[in-house]
Amino acid sequence: MKIQFSPPDITDLELRYVEDALRSGWITTGPKTKEFETRLSAFYGTPRTVCVNSATAAMELVLREMGIGPGDEVITSSYTYSASASIIEHVGAKIVLVDVAKDSYFMDYEQLEQAITERTKAIIPVDIGGVMADYDKVYEAVRSKKHLYHPTNTKQALFDHPVILADAAHSIGSSLRGKCSGTCADFTAFSFHAVKNLTTSEGGAITWLPRDGIEIEDLYQDFQLYSLHGQSKDALSKMRLGSWEYDIVFPGYKCNMIDILAALGLAQLERFPAMSEKRHQTIAAYDQAFLPLGLQSLQHQGEDHCGNGHLYLLRIPGINEKQRNKVIDAMAEKGVACNVHFKPLPMFTGYKAMGFDIKDYPNAYNQYCNEITLPTHTLLTEEQVAFVIECMTSVLKKMKIV
Repeated sequence: MKIQFSPPDITDLELRYVEDALRSGWITTGPKTKEFETRLSAFYGTPRTVCVNSATAAMELVLREMGIGPGDEVITSSYTYSASASIIEHVGAKIVLVDVAKDSYFMDYEQLEQAITERTKAIIPVDIGGVMADYDKVYEAVRSKKHLYHPTNTKQALFDHPVILADAAHSIGSSLRGKCSGTCADFTAFSFHAVKNLTTSEGGAITWLPRDGIEIEDLYQDFQLYSLHGQSKDALSKMRLGSWEYDIVFPGYKCNMIDILAALGLAQLERFPAMSEKRHQTIAAYDQAFLPLGLQSLQHQGEDHCGNGHLYLLRIPGINEKQRNKVIDAMAEKGVACNVHFKPLPMFTGYKAMGFDIKDYPNAYNQYCNEITLPTHTLLTEEQVAFVIECMTSVLKKMKIV
């Protein structure tokens, strides 16, 4: 039996929606993309959504919209994928990484508070595996340093704190204290990459909370301009009879979503509740098997939160990085593909070159060195879930870990 880590779950519904887009005569950004944006906002409860080609682009556009750049600092977690930090480098700001809390996948909120300076213009908390960061604690941290906030342009001046930009690449459909992902931060960026719970193959989205002084439609238009060369009309508008002429308001970027991908997303959004339930069933089976053995998992269900079941992060206390890698290799030999989420950023060559050292982030390293992510995708059958459990249990016993 071969168990892939995260193959896409594509059904006849997705094929039908994509075929409809292909046959419509309009395959770039157009009516399907606009419909997808509208339905996404209705799904998580925000006034507007802009779809782009990735969560990376979504986050970078927020920083650029807020005029964040050289001389500014942006804080994010050391325990994340590179996209959370690389966008800070892209806009010319300084990357500030904070360690995670002990035995946690989420940034240490006390360290976050200590890291805020007069130069801090944004904070990027990271949702992990489908479980949201604690945004109440993030806002507590920024409020405690409110006196240090010095906006440098009119858009920043609409906020009385560094902008909170949620890296919600993992957390569409999750909730925290009754609030859906997308409604807990000033801005939220989602990912629809091939391995995500809702996929458009590649894609992402930006959404935001209403704020006095910010016109929803003006902000929507700004993001539209940024995502398509600063062009005053999208391709659909330009193609209307007699409407060829347009303006370039500023030299923007090229990261718009297209209708073929939006059609795929519309189908996935319809299926999302059933797919989420399937993931939770798999997670429940894993927990029932592994927690009694003394292993630890990221908890998707709690009194104050409900994760979307994106990833099953399993920690094996007492083992080191080398032993963890041997477990992954042994699982691969049995036909089960596993992964690790995440290798902390200070361990990578590019971040070492910037001066980051993993020794300064001991909690992130300790969290990483014994973590294994098991398959939780929605194509898993009960038989396959049982096989993964059997293989993991066998490997751990053979290595005398349990």
